Amino acid sequence: MNSATVRNLLVRGMLAGLAAGLLALVVAYFLGEPSVDSAIGFEEAHASGHDHEVELVSRSLQSTAGLATGVLFYGIAFGGIAALGFCFALGRVGRFSPRATALLLSGSALLAVYVVPFLKYPANPPSVGDPDTIGKRTTLYFLMMVLSVLLAIGAVILGKRLAPRLGTWYATIAAVAAFAVVIGLAYAFLPTINEVPEHFPATLLWRFRISALAIQATLWTGFGLVFGELAERMLNPKPAAAPSGRSVPAAH
Repeated sequence: MNSATVRNLLVRGMLAGLAAGLLALVVAYFLGEPSVDSAIGFEEAHASGHDHEVELVSRSLQSTAGLATGVLFYGIAFGGIAALGFCFALGRVGRFSPRATALLLSGSALLAVYVVPFLKYPANPPSVGDPDTIGKRTTLYFLMMVLSVLLAIGAVILGKRLAPRLGTWYATIAAVAAFAVVIGLAYAFLPTINEVPEHFPATLLWRFRISALAIQATLWTGFGLVFGELAERMLNPKPAAAPSGRSVPAAH
């Protein structure tokens, strides 16, 4: 794949990331923000007077312009990175079309980058978590994410090496099983963090975590669909239709 093709795919990836970010923004605003507001209300109701801090940025600005800026810039950035990953993966993970490769890449990335770390260290709303342990929690989360990505890449390599001997189906099952076993060991040995306040509403915590997962699922799925279509049209353009006025020679 030459540099011009990579550059064009990078631009399309960023545009697809922007489109996916717009979809995720809608989900974040209507599904995620109400849970954040409820969690902030819980925190304020249980905080003493001297614990109240002056907001540097108003909540209304955070939930509108701040949210839009963060989600859209994230979408553009991850879209560019995912497009570069697509350039590497195309033709190397199987004989898939550009559209199918984009969807496969998006689904795998959603699983490895977000879902696997999320199941071990799920997202928490405001008022949940000790400020003194934020560094530890962040380190553990990124460690889990890096481990998941590396293991996913290792599973792909393992599956390709086993395919000539076991066949594609059984090689894929073996690779997925190996990935699940090692991830299970990581879940077992990495420390567990539970800093949810005793009286924090379980329903609110559940809604917040579901909304966080829905935002990421929307982002990655939207990117896979939009970028897959753009990449397909670029790499496999449809032949131009013959002019309607030109007659087709009869077969002899």
